[in-house]
Amino acid sequence: MRLLLNIRLALSSLLLYGLLSGAAQSAKLPKGFATQKNGRFEVDGKPLSFVGANSYWLPLLTSQDDVRSTFKQMQDAGVKVLRTWGFNAINGSELAGALQSGLTYYQVWNSSEWTLNEGPQGLERLDFVINTAGEYGIKVILAFTNNWVGYGGSELYINWIAGAGHSHDVFYTDPRIVASYQRYVRTIVNRYKNSPNIFAWEMMNEARCLGDLPAGPNCVPGTELLTKWYKQQSDFVRSLDPFHMITTGGEGHFFKKNQTIGFWVDGVFQSDYNFNGQAGEDFDDELFLENIDFGTYHLYPQTWYPQLDFPGSNFTVKDWGLLWIQLHADSAKRANKPVILEEFGLTGLQNKTDMYPAWIDLALKTQHAIMPWQFGALGLKESGGNRLIKYADALIDGASPNDGFAIYQNQTSVWNIFKNAAKVQASRSG
Repeated sequence: MRLLLNIRLALSSLLLYGLLSGAAQSAKLPKGFATQKNGRFEVDGKPLSFVGANSYWLPLLTSQDDVRSTFKQMQDAGVKVLRTWGFNAINGSELAGALQSGLTYYQVWNSSEWTLNEGPQGLERLDFVINTAGEYGIKVILAFTNNWVGYGGSELYINWIAGAGHSHDVFYTDPRIVASYQRYVRTIVNRYKNSPNIFAWEMMNEARCLGDLPAGPNCVPGTELLTKWYKQQSDFVRSLDPFHMITTGGEGHFFKKNQTIGFWVDGVFQSDYNFNGQAGEDFDDELFLENIDFGTYHLYPQTWYPQLDFPGSNFTVKDWGLLWIQLHADSAKRANKPVILEEFGLTGLQNKTDMYPAWIDLALKTQHAIMPWQFGALGLKESGGNRLIKYADALIDGASPNDGFAIYQNQTSVWNIFKNAAKVQASRSG
């Protein structure tokens, strides 16, 4: 009986210690830092609901005046959170061209060890973006690397460290690659971990088993390879920074283990990549990881389902988007964590005008944060408003890069959808 009593007292003490530790951790959160509690974002104990902006190109601008102008346009639109790349890497063979064109770069790869560029064409530009964001009341989600080759993503690590002939998923398992990735993560986190302008760290943009390289047999449904990597890296980031939030940056793919979800094309049944675990993600499980503070997902049904989106079919982009939004809202509710519709886009002005209102309405009803892809700025003046940045990304007549998804202020019917949503979110915030 005494042993049982002692066990009960010990358990009670542990529970009390846990509660006190949680309270102490909360009390120690620095002023102005964003956090999450009971499925909602908050800052300094006040709720934060928001419409945000994606702008990968903002640290690529060479003019500080244009950076300020962009933030002013975001502020006027009611934007509270910016998502941008915390990576820009090049091969050593690209360095001469980068110096000539003014391209922003943070890493240079000439061997299995990259070198860091902290100078005025490097991390000083990211410093300016993060510092200036705070002046306009905007916080920043910073992604550490890219699943895709664009602007020096994960496959630079694969090519330089693992070498040719490897599948994309070696990025998540090769200890040499993991160590190199963590070296860069440590650099970025330590540089900004004391800044209240950071909203959250993001481990990778759109992690998948495959990238521009194919997936290998070690990253298939049931291996949980990406879930394990998310846990490993989120725990690592938490060891560096006890306060800022951490998220995956994933597209929100599901692994519906006991369900067969798919569609018929020309009499052949096709399993649905967004639900069958083939991407490597398991959105439901990832949300329950201890150091994943909120969920992210992306929405591009127009480009994901071209074989179904044709006149006369019973598939509609609008309805599929509504389903995707509701499913992620349901998952977030089960995990009691916030969720961000972090990227979404449609090409065609009429498509945007017709479908975005329904998507935004459901996102608002289900307590989402909302971040369309992508923010469009006007009136940029560097290089006379015309400058090729890289790939097909360019400033044209003062407008920021447009991949067909960009939303500009002079597109009033679409712009106002998000400006009005920002007002709703502001009314819910402290």
